[in-house]
Amino acid sequence: MDFTPFRIAIPDAAIEDLRIRLEGTRWPHATSTDWSHGQPVGFIRELADQWRKSFDWRAAEARINAYPQFTTEIEGQTIHFLHIKSKAPNATPLLLLHGWPSSIYEFIDVIGPLTDPAAHGLDAGVSFDLVIPSLPGYGFSTPLASTGWDSARMAKAFAALMQGLGYERYGAQGGDAGGLVVRELGILAPKGLIGIHLQQVFAFPSGAPGEMDRLSPFEMEGFANLDSFQRYNGYQYIQQKRPGTLGYGLVDSPAAQLAWNTELFFGFEGAGVQYVDRDKYLVHASIYWFTASGGSAANHYFEDARTGAGYREDRNETPTGVSVFPWDFRSVRSFVERSTNVVYWREMPEGGHFAAADTPALFVDEMRSFFAQVR
Repeated sequence: MDFTPFRIAIPDAAIEDLRIRLEGTRWPHATSTDWSHGQPVGFIRELADQWRKSFDWRAAEARINAYPQFTTEIEGQTIHFLHIKSKAPNATPLLLLHGWPSSIYEFIDVIGPLTDPAAHGLDAGVSFDLVIPSLPGYGFSTPLASTGWDSARMAKAFAALMQGLGYERYGAQGGDAGGLVVRELGILAPKGLIGIHLQQVFAFPSGAPGEMDRLSPFEMEGFANLDSFQRYNGYQYIQQKRPGTLGYGLVDSPAAQLAWNTELFFGFEGAGVQYVDRDKYLVHASIYWFTASGGSAANHYFEDARTGAGYREDRNETPTGVSVFPWDFRSVRSFVERSTNVVYWREMPEGGHFAAADTPALFVDEMRSFFAQVR
């Protein structure tokens, strides 16, 4: 496998084009001032103004470029990834997979503590080599070279990547769309995979007598999150069925890309407005915009809907850890254990759907706790 060094270098002209497009946005008439019909116009205009006037893409670009990056080709598809090695001789190789509408930047705050724990006041005995790819069709792993890139195919590609990097033993972690890929990796169980860690496992009641009686109070409270998701998740249905048509708007209008991606980042009812870092969110939105990957990232949902990848209950025998964050889809342990070899489970005190960004210190603690157990 050949690896080509990579560095992000968005042209000045592309940054100026973004500014001009935002300045000339045609805004919809507000059908509602609350969140009941979608993302409120006033909120999106605030984000767009920040993106246009004060957001510093060059600072974010430099922060990513501070880490080694490479591209390679697997099954004809360009795969971009960060590869950060620890100085520790016994470091555990760890594959970190972002979700939608996130990017590699999801993990920017945990790279240091995971690869160089001593410098961050942590026990140096648990450290990691990190491999952080852009999922196929997302960000700098574009354009899509073919159809068929569902979560199972991505899992095979990343197993090949870890093997190509020379890792004989490694772990994997993911949330959201990345979690779907990591779960498929657990089902695949390639040689050398020591364990996987997930933030969500999408397992639901089977209807068996008494199964709801075993739920913890934390799990029962999570059904309110599930009700909200089922009521509002239009993005999932559209991306599962017509990502190609959606893509025209996402790659031509930065305001459309900005608003579409807020659905999951800030919540369907604006719950994340108070705690989501807007500058960090704009880094993700910028990566989607500059790479014109809004439509191809949405294609991931289409491919999984066709094959059932990511959601199927095929048996996963790989040792699995799950950290369930409260401001998220709250997985239920007894449901998950029907198809998963759960060896670690923790209900978290705080944190949301993108935990590495929401609560990086807790995320780091979970990686250290789980992989110390299985390595």
